[in-house]
Amino acid sequence: MNPEALYYRKLKGKLVQCELCPRNCVIAEGQVGFCRVRSNHDGNLISLVYGKSSGVQVDPIEKKPFFHFLPGSRALSFGTVGCTLRCTFCQNFQISQASASFPSEELPPNRIVGLAREYACESIAYTYNEPTVFYEYMADTARLARKKGIRNLMVSNGFISQKPLAEACKFIDAANIDLKGFSNKFYGSMTASWLEPILQALKTLHKKHVWLEITNLIIPKHNDNPEEIKQMCGWIMDNLGPDVPLHFSAFRPDYLLQDVPVTSVESLLSARELASKSGLKHVYLGNVITNDGETTFCPKCGKALIKRLRMTIISSNMDGRCCSFCGEKIPGVF
Repeated sequence: MNPEALYYRKLKGKLVQCELCPRNCVIAEGQVGFCRVRSNHDGNLISLVYGKSSGVQVDPIEKKPFFHFLPGSRALSFGTVGCTLRCTFCQNFQISQASASFPSEELPPNRIVGLAREYACESIAYTYNEPTVFYEYMADTARLARKKGIRNLMVSNGFISQKPLAEACKFIDAANIDLKGFSNKFYGSMTASWLEPILQALKTLHKKHVWLEITNLIIPKHNDNPEEIKQMCGWIMDNLGPDVPLHFSAFRPDYLLQDVPVTSVESLLSARELASKSGLKHVYLGNVITNDGETTFCPKCGKALIKRLRMTIISSNMDGRCCSFCGEKIPGVF
């Protein structure tokens, strides 16, 4: 049975207005919202994906990516279908743009938590599609996981309303937010959304002390302008501080952007240099193989602390959460 959804209000004529994301969809009886997975059933908003997983697997936590949260540990990752955005470059479009009729496996929250314990995962990652759209499923699983000593990770586009996000901060331990660009023009044309709610979500997560990392997928000729990258890094510095890890990731042609080339290594290195010059202390490169793009360096003495290759730790010079060379405390959860 599909449970009643959270965060909506009833309107006249059996209309409902979803208040989970900034779209505030008004949904007629028998219809679904923009996300395709929240439906008006007889004047009540219901979730069509509760307990229905489109995929589950054990991943290294670095794959999410989280480099400063329980590095080297394993995360049980799962998702459903649906999304609050329409990214033309989505690399999981088969599920993010699918409807609730997509084939799924019945995995209630207690089974998800049981799998995490069975496979010795220290965390559960709500990922693959946008976890906002399976908010009730995520919330129930996360609260149960907390009771079992398992951490909760939200991998999100950040397009969520403030009230549900503030509540999620009570059960989410860490979030990686895709800051896909830094202009409304980009967000409008490439994702069918707008920027401000994502920036507000980042500030809320930081204020509520949820461990935060940011991913920026660099798409050639769309969001790789150096001035825009500088503006984004400056905003992160001013609003979140220098310790928030930033992951620049390489684009590969997919979904509706088949004619855009792969992001060059040079473009990623240039972005990292701009971010470092802005004051950000921990900047990483993903989806490419480089000498040190995945390495965590001590911001004080400059020594390599955690060396990674393809999201796998190959050496570590950490003393707890401190640099073993100079004793500098490294931000994160270690």
